[in-house]
Amino acid sequence: ATVENRKTRLEWVKKVCDVVTIPFAVGGGISSIEDMAALIDLGVDKVSINTAAVKKPELIKEAAKQFGRERLVVAIDGRKNPPGSNLPRLEVVAKSGTESTGLEIVDWARRVEALGAGEILLTSKDADGTKEGYDLEMTRAVAEAVSIPVTASGGAGKLEHLYDAVVTGKASAVLAASIFHFGEISIPEAKRYLKD
Repeated sequence: ATVENRKTRLEWVKKVCDVVTIPFAVGGGISSIEDMAALIDLGVDKVSINTAAVKKPELIKEAAKQFGRERLVVAIDGRKNPPGSNLPRLEVVAKSGTESTGLEIVDWARRVEALGAGEILLTSKDADGTKEGYDLEMTRAVAEAVSIPVTASGGAGKLEHLYDAVVTGKASAVLAASIFHFGEISIPEAKRYLKD
C-alpha cells in the first residue's frame, strides 16, 4: 500500500475481522493515528507501521499512548550495504525496501522500543523471497539489542530456517509466506517441527 500511495482497504479488513478467531495484525498504508483508530475500531488486534514511523518517529509514541504498546508493531525493513558505501552496514530501508534511510538498524530498533513499540517485525529485504533462510546476523543483532519481541521475516524456504531464526537468530517468532502459500510446507507441519 505504501509503495502504491494508497490506504489500507478497510472493507477487506472488516471481512477478515468478521471470520478470524486468532489475533489479527494489519500493516501497509497506515500513516496516522486516525488510520490506526479506524482499524482498531473494526476489530484489528494490532497495527503495524513502517515507513510512517521512519518519516515521523513521534507517531510511535502517540500510538503507544493512545492504543497501548501491546497493539503497536513497528515493522523494520533492513538490508546489508557493502563496505565503502558510506551507509550503515545494516541499514533501515523504507517504502518496501525502495528508499534508503541512512539509519543503522540496531540504533533504530532501540529507538522504536524506547518510543513505545510493543514488538518489531524485522524483514531482511535481501533475503525476502529467496527461500535461502532468514538473515540470522541481522535478526540476532536486533533481537539482542531490544527487550521487546522480534519476529523474523524474509527468506524462509524450509523447516530448518524457521528453527534457525529462533535458535541462532534469537527471534521470538517467525513469519513465513511463500512456503505456505505455495503448499511446500503446511502450517501444522511447521508447528510440529518447531515443537519437537
